[in-house]
Amino acid sequence: MDKQSAPVRIARWSATHPWRAVALWLVFVAMCVVVGGAVQTRKATPVDFGVGDSGRAVQIVDEAGLNEPAVENVMISGDDQAAVQAAVADAAERMRAVPEVLSVGEPIPAPQGGMVLLPVTMRGDPLTAVERVGPLQEATASVQRDHPGLRVEQVGEASIEDGIWDLVAADLEKSSLISLPVTLLILLVAFGAIVAAGVPVLLGLSAVAAAIGLSTLASQVVPDGGTTANVIALMGMAVGVDYSLFYLKREREERARGRGTIDAIEIAAATSGRSVVVSGLAVIVAMSGLYLAGDVVFASLATGAIIVVAVAVLGSLTVLPALLAKLGGAVDRPRVPVLWRLTNRSGPPRLWPALLRPSLRHPVITLVVAVLGLGLLALPALDLKLRHSTVDAMPRSMPVMQSYDRMTAAFPNELSQHSVVVQAPAQRSAEVAGALDDLLAAARGEAALFVEAPGAAVRASADGTVHTVRIGSPFPAGSAQAEQAVGELRSRLVPQTVGQVDGASAYVDGEVANNLDGSNHLNERLPLVIGFVLLLTFLMMALTFRSIVVALTAITINLLSTLAAFGLLVLVFQHTWAEGLLDFRSNGTIVAWIPVFLFAVLFGLSMDYHVFVVSRIREAVRGGMPTRQAVEAGIVRTAGVVTSAATVMIAVFSIFAVLSMVEMKQIGIGLAAAILIDAFIVRVVVLPALMILLGRANWWPGELSKPAPTPDPEATTRVPQLIH
Repeated sequence: MDKQSAPVRIARWSATHPWRAVALWLVFVAMCVVVGGAVQTRKATPVDFGVGDSGRAVQIVDEAGLNEPAVENVMISGDDQAAVQAAVADAAERMRAVPEVLSVGEPIPAPQGGMVLLPVTMRGDPLTAVERVGPLQEATASVQRDHPGLRVEQVGEASIEDGIWDLVAADLEKSSLISLPVTLLILLVAFGAIVAAGVPVLLGLSAVAAAIGLSTLASQVVPDGGTTANVIALMGMAVGVDYSLFYLKREREERARGRGTIDAIEIAAATSGRSVVVSGLAVIVAMSGLYLAGDVVFASLATGAIIVVAVAVLGSLTVLPALLAKLGGAVDRPRVPVLWRLTNRSGPPRLWPALLRPSLRHPVITLVVAVLGLGLLALPALDLKLRHSTVDAMPRSMPVMQSYDRMTAAFPNELSQHSVVVQAPAQRSAEVAGALDDLLAAARGEAALFVEAPGAAVRASADGTVHTVRIGSPFPAGSAQAEQAVGELRSRLVPQTVGQVDGASAYVDGEVANNLDGSNHLNERLPLVIGFVLLLTFLMMALTFRSIVVALTAITINLLSTLAAFGLLVLVFQHTWAEGLLDFRSNGTIVAWIPVFLFAVLFGLSMDYHVFVVSRIREAVRGGMPTRQAVEAGIVRTAGVVTSAATVMIAVFSIFAVLSMVEMKQIGIGLAAAILIDAFIVRVVVLPALMILLGRANWWPGELSKPAPTPDPEATTRVPQLIH
């Protein structure tokens, strides 16, 4: 044991100064929470989300002050038309009295009757309208209270965004309420004692609280894409409990062997503490690859995950040893009678040797069958279809989305709108305006693709350097025809008109163009992100084990389990059979950023189990065991801890499948499936069969003929297993 390593020195100080360590941790968490509460989260705006030509167009329009004001719609419906008209007049009067309102438009009756729509234009920057929509919603609610016989509701981009943020907060609370008892139950099974089960949960919760506070500060640099808090809760509870579990299990095992409390903590720090550091660094390195995507969604997700993993590692290395030192043997109290006997009985395990038997006796057949099975599960991933999240994919449990559906039913609109933005020298203003008129005329001549859009007049900035105009398509935004219209604008109509103006730069924007640019941008950056994660994973494994073969096999089997998880993701979310089970509406696609995010997370998390298991196998080989026996010994000795850790992660991730946002459902199912496959198929079937076939070639070009180091006590002592 290296007593001078950083984890050991930190653990020794914390264990010998427990009250100071606990106090410092509590102060740190409290400061993060207080500072986070004092600083308002900076939410990403359309300018932050923009990429490609459409992103440049949004930025130019914003800088030129040409953003159209935010519009909210008050909808009033009922059978009594006189009452409806009275409520419309009342709503218009109340809205005009709201300081955030610029103007109130004329009421618009629905074509089929039964509803009247009152457009309300807001003051200020439309990109931040969500921060000022509250007073309008209060006015709408007051009209509803005074006209109980009618339905009065409000819909607009700002109110929809506000509803999404409220839903994210509600989902965060819901996940916490569900995950806590589930995690405690799993840990009770793992430890058989209430205090031992509670310590990891408390550390996980404190890590999440601190990370959420720190993320508000980070959002001032990297804007929050909308799901950062959920990702922090997801990752924080999983890795926080996981890291604490590894550390705590090892410390208890050493005390059971007769070690003193401080000695047991130092051994745990030198072994499990080192694994925690390696695992945490692996996740951080993998998540940092998301910054290469050049997208605010990936950047905010990476930032949240990196912060919470770093905090979880810090807590496991500092306050956890302090708590263990202070608790001593009390960590095993009070004992749950039946569970304590089941989880702490001695004797050789029976289940894992039985599960390993096919791989040990018939490695070729077992490997082929397992790879074919995972390959079949991965096959649907070839049909993976990506699409950015749209209004249609929002959960209909949101009241504002129910109102949106009623509005679109009463005012059907299959029109998609495209915006052409032109930036040119001021002296070219008249020429640009004329070219845009020519563009409108050319679009009218393409009746199969374009129609007149509301507000189609050319608009110019005050200095005459920026012009914009709207062009409509008679197709919904998600249709192939709408995408074809964008292609025609960019490749033919715009170059033939505006493109002829010297010094002019033209860009096409709109929902359709934004989705196309987002997908193209992701496709361009995807190889860079994947290459970065694979390279860093390879280097970390090669340096850890001094073996190129171990590094290559780690990447190969991780890719196999990841692709299998992607296949399952496609089966669940691109089809409709699971809609009722998971309460979502399938649009036949996966949210565009989910696969890349899952890829980075899974390659980071898989390092945890892989390092833990392969280290024990390598240790046994260096001790003189034949490969077949070393593989069996290494996997059997680590099975209990890996099972406990994987079960916690699977449970926490699965909980996110019952949340409202489809993004969270896809993350939860994807991560839970991958961890399940990784821990119970790859580590028990694929890894042992592959390592047995490779034999001593596993460790190439490392040298195993050196004298084996002093055996790790854990390697030569039978320890209690979670499952026998």
